[in-house]
Amino acid sequence: MFHEETFFAWLTLERRLSPHTLSAYQNDLSSFLTYLTDKQCLTSIIGVRHSHIRAWTVALMQAGESARTVNRRLSCLKTYFKFLLKRGVLTTDPMKKVVGPKTGKRLPVFVQESQMTALLTHVPFAADYGGQLARTVIELLYATGMRRSELSTLEITDIDFSRSVFRVRGKGNKERLAPFAPYLASIIQEFLTIRAETFPENKEKRLLLNRKGEPLSPQSIYYVVHKFLSLVSTEEQRSPHVLRHSFATHLSNQGAELNAIKELLGHSSLAATQIYMHNSIERLKKVYEKAHPKGEENEE
Repeated sequence: MFHEETFFAWLTLERRLSPHTLSAYQNDLSSFLTYLTDKQCLTSIIGVRHSHIRAWTVALMQAGESARTVNRRLSCLKTYFKFLLKRGVLTTDPMKKVVGPKTGKRLPVFVQESQMTALLTHVPFAADYGGQLARTVIELLYATGMRRSELSTLEITDIDFSRSVFRVRGKGNKERLAPFAPYLASIIQEFLTIRAETFPENKEKRLLLNRKGEPLSPQSIYYVVHKFLSLVSTEEQRSPHVLRHSFATHLSNQGAELNAIKELLGHSSLAATQIYMHNSIERLKKVYEKAHPKGEENEE
């Protein structure tokens, strides 16, 4: 007995994980349980020891998985074994003696401010519904830093034009308020007009609809962003998350406080936001070299 069904029911009902995160957990745990049954000949989670987990980790690395992927899988196991401990299935945690492989610090990929300006001012968006949908997707993601899952579930009633804020449902169904500027209000109003003209009888609550009048999926949002970022960026990554990184990095470049960026992104801890300071540090170095009496001497 591995109790995986009750574990996933708990993740769904109590932790309220997003479908994307839940799918990742299912894949990770399935990989581990398959290894236990096929390679270790175990039929119950009670017999699992830290040595089994270490052996699985080695097998993953030998199969070519990156240290980052392995650590993500181990994170799933940590949650899984904590769940079993709370339920009284286990009395000891086999993860206590398991250390994940070291990973290098990966800086977030972002689009330069000049590239975003070029995209939003010089790249033409078609005047039809599809073109204005794409324009609205790009503008919303860059102006708010929303995740694509958050944007896909955004409803018309989540937009408060009087206060200029969105009500965003983030990870774990946590809500936050995201402010927006007057220019974005105009773009949304224009989109709502063409949306109503295209689908006059549609009562769907979601803001973004595909050409069939159905809610726009996270995957479709990815395709839109990838298509238009490809016009201005040569970065290998051209996903909606790159726009989220760009939003945070550009705020940091302009002097926004880290705590403010944290709240805008919906991060639960400041540690997750600190990575966006990387570009600001380079900016501060230039300010120092230009302003400090000894700064220019160091360059000579």
